Amino acid sequence: MDTILMEAAALPCAGGRIRKAIRLAERHDSPFRHWLPTAVLPDGMARALARLPLTPPAIDDTRGKRETHNASRLFVNEAARREYPVCATLAEAFQDEATIGLLNDMTGLDLTGSFLRIEYCLDTDGFWLEPHTDIGAKLLTFLVYLSDHPEADDWGTDLMTPEGEVIGSAPGGFGKGLMFVPGPDTWHGFTRRRITGVRRSLIVNYVRPEWRSRHELAFSDQPVRAA
Repeated sequence: MDTILMEAAALPCAGGRIRKAIRLAERHDSPFRHWLPTAVLPDGMARALARLPLTPPAIDDTRGKRETHNASRLFVNEAARREYPVCATLAEAFQDEATIGLLNDMTGLDLTGSFLRIEYCLDTDGFWLEPHTDIGAKLLTFLVYLSDHPEADDWGTDLMTPEGEVIGSAPGGFGKGLMFVPGPDTWHGFTRRRITGVRRSLIVNYVRPEWRSRHELAFSDQPVRAA
């Protein structure tokens, strides 16, 4: 199917697919409460996102933190929504009031008044992340993996102890995800291991209104609200 037609077809079903994935996600309570959704996005939409003409940034070493190279990070922000219709569809689906209502019900949060932030990550061999918790301005973290490489299932986020011991890993295969409410026990990261090609993923966050980097937000002047 032509990419433009595919993106148009995804418009009415993207929000519904995301909500179905959330409702059916497996919940686990160890090492902290998290959910493992599958088939998070419509397949054609996910593949269109994976084919976006984005080049992995040339990074020698993250030193275990994404913010080490802030200038090269990519976001589904207002500019990306204008340039790529599939990014607009993605942002609208996660901004949808029905999606916010379901997330509130599932997690016990009240996301009303927060802002949507989606980072598009392209990680290459040598990438790693130190143990961290995401506490602070991030109210919810929802990762979606977009690599269809045969080894991608081993590229999911590692669930850790504060000392960096890996307790388990989220499946990182195409269309799978990881969702959790950041807290003092939500230690996670990515231990250094071979990445063949590019590890593509989305990091969806709902952040507090005081988030300073407004250029990162999908809708800088539109807080989310629940249906």
